[in-house]
Amino acid sequence: MQRLLVKVRGPKEAIEAVQGGAHIIDAEYPASASGTTYPLNIFGIRRKIHQSGYLHIPISTNIGERPYDRALSCQAAVGAATSGADIVLFGIAELPLKAAAYLGDSIVRSVKRFHPDRQVMPVAYADTDMRRYFDPFEDGMELLQAIKADGLVIDIYNKLLGKGILDYCRPGDISSLASRCHALKKQLWIAGFISQDDLYRLWPTGVDVAGVREAACARTKSGRPGDVRAEIVRTLADSIPR
Repeated sequence: MQRLLVKVRGPKEAIEAVQGGAHIIDAEYPASASGTTYPLNIFGIRRKIHQSGYLHIPISTNIGERPYDRALSCQAAVGAATSGADIVLFGIAELPLKAAAYLGDSIVRSVKRFHPDRQVMPVAYADTDMRRYFDPFEDGMELLQAIKADGLVIDIYNKLLGKGILDYCRPGDISSLASRCHALKKQLWIAGFISQDDLYRLWPTGVDVAGVREAACARTKSGRPGDVRAEIVRTLADSIPR
């Protein structure tokens, strides 16, 4: 089943998201490419969701877009899982394939050793500048096989340009990669300024998860994104083919 991921800042937004039909809650602090948040925020989001009766909604989070220190990255990943994340994501910005595999193998093994039921996935970036180091459409499958991750996430690194994921790749590229991931029983997730219109183009590619933030938010008087709202999430969730 294809699933909608909604990125939330805290427990209040998390409840709005699950009430609207979100399938995965991503705990984040939207101040960087990945929006790394605090362990207590992950814990608080999970507790609020469980107290509200949503016991089967998985929580994802990340440990940053550039976790270059291998020991600290492993500690952070295990800490995120211990704090309540069912899915731990880690960025590989500016890392070539060999370096990404070296880092990723340690992160995956560390999390699985202490939390064997958790999923661990690298985040690669579709930006033109980032693809000079690691091209997810060319290098993604080799990385997945090398580190035994549960899947691959493709996102955008530079959020300041206002471009969406489909400004950097075509639906056909995503469809091809999704097929290769599925052949190895791996997941493919997509994020990066995805609008409701984009969702109608992305679901047919076979992508497993599409992640949104701004598309799920109400607008403030200034026109900027405000908080996540259940009624908006519901329209996004309804875009998934039945």
